[in-house]
Amino acid sequence: MRTSRQRLVANRLVPLLLAGLVLAAAGGAHAQTGLRIAVLVGNNEGERDEVRLRYAEEDVAKMSRVLHDLGGFRSEDVVILRGDDTEAVRHAIIRVNERLRLGDARDTMLFVYYSGHADAGALHLGGSRFATDELEGLVRGSPARMRILVVDACRSGTLTRVKGGTPAPAFEVQVRPAAASEGAVFLTSSAANEDAQESDALHGSFFTHYLVSGLLGAADSDGDRRVSLSEAYAYAYEGTLRASSRTLGGTQHPTYSYDLRGHEDVTLTTLSSAPGHPSGFVMLPPDRSFLLFQNDPDGAAVAETTNDVASHHLALPPGRYFVRGRGRDDLIEGTVVVRADSESAVREAELDRVAYARLVRKGGVVERLRGVHAGYFVRTGLWRDSDPCQGVFAAYEVVTRGFSLAARASACRGGFRNRELSAAADDVNVQVEGAHVWDLPVVSVHASLAAGPSWLHESFTTTGQAPPQQALAATLTAGGGAELATQHGLVLDAGIAAGAYAFRERTLTEVVHWTTTVTFVARLGLGYRW
Repeated sequence: MRTSRQRLVANRLVPLLLAGLVLAAAGGAHAQTGLRIAVLVGNNEGERDEVRLRYAEEDVAKMSRVLHDLGGFRSEDVVILRGDDTEAVRHAIIRVNERLRLGDARDTMLFVYYSGHADAGALHLGGSRFATDELEGLVRGSPARMRILVVDACRSGTLTRVKGGTPAPAFEVQVRPAAASEGAVFLTSSAANEDAQESDALHGSFFTHYLVSGLLGAADSDGDRRVSLSEAYAYAYEGTLRASSRTLGGTQHPTYSYDLRGHEDVTLTTLSSAPGHPSGFVMLPPDRSFLLFQNDPDGAAVAETTNDVASHHLALPPGRYFVRGRGRDDLIEGTVVVRADSESAVREAELDRVAYARLVRKGGVVERLRGVHAGYFVRTGLWRDSDPCQGVFAAYEVVTRGFSLAARASACRGGFRNRELSAAADDVNVQVEGAHVWDLPVVSVHASLAAGPSWLHESFTTTGQAPPQQALAATLTAGGGAELATQHGLVLDAGIAAGAYAFRERTLTEVVHWTTTVTFVARLGLGYRW
């Protein structure tokens, strides 16, 4: 009887226990133990002589979303301050510390983030200054077991609006010794004597863009679907270094100071859906770096991945995204729709593939290309009844987005003959050509205008006397054409143009006068761009 009762109890309890374990596992896949509180501060306004920023306050919105969706920070535990002054920021951190002091501090985290203007001594919050020593003291003295301070501090700017006013030593924080059971990490976006920068293309600062991208999953170097603090910083460092090295502001080196004695590496985000705020997931193909934009190519950059991580798994809010992937030989791009609690795999075969020769005109990551062209052309004669002038050309070009500039040299031979004599007419021409380019799905078309000098030479064969003649001509040509960019930078192009030659001509009666001749040209060439 006792055995029967034990079996009955077991039969009733085991399913309940298993159900409880399943629910706990499901919740634990995302939930972070302990209390996590974030204070996120952004201010586009600095001091009176500092350029107004465009994206510092947007950076706060990006950081808020990723901490709430993937970091285990509840909505009520994320304090957002945009455009506020020093007094508001100080009181917000003090109130948060009071909450942490009243709670169980065994597993708590304080995350403080700032994006805006700063110098070596203070954050510039509109017309007020928040001393960095005071900020350090408030964060370091917090009762939270883990304290993280991230400062995307800024200087003056031009091309990419380098953040801030006058050059000064970069914001740099030194962490004083902490208790063995505590941890503190301070991250800054630039090293000493460097500027932090923001970008129109990214709709935000370089450092925050790469930090948020890393927290969305791009920094998951070991593929465990968790992004640790060290993974996030390493990813932000490499991305910021790479992107800022191409700007007028110069290379930007993020810095850090860790004191994690007695702690394992801290998990900041987990790639799973938060209760009540489900995310979607994107799997990207390997061996490429990807950039994802909201809705379309002109939308805000949402995340960026590199090709050297173990996982290309990103957690994103549901919606439509434009995907651009950079490979060794080409670029792929297209759209993907992310749905809540589902995984979308991006397949290369479903995306448009573009050779790098055309990337610059499609707004890709390459800012400028150079190239060489050579080929055959034929031009109508300069005189009535003269034969077409056939020859070769060679060109060197510089290609930027939507425009190309080329130096072109050509040489051709034509002539004419009648009963009395025959003539060989040589034309050696040099032109500078500018072209505006439009990309179509397969080919690119262009309209061009060119001008330059030409050397004309005629030699005669006759029974009488006919000395050779030569003249300098001014040329102006307008035309259009199309080109097909193949793999590995090869380009096939064809074009037609109408031109005018103006030169001084000697007649049979030894009279010299100016003449203008209209010509038509057709050319076919092969080129290479790098």
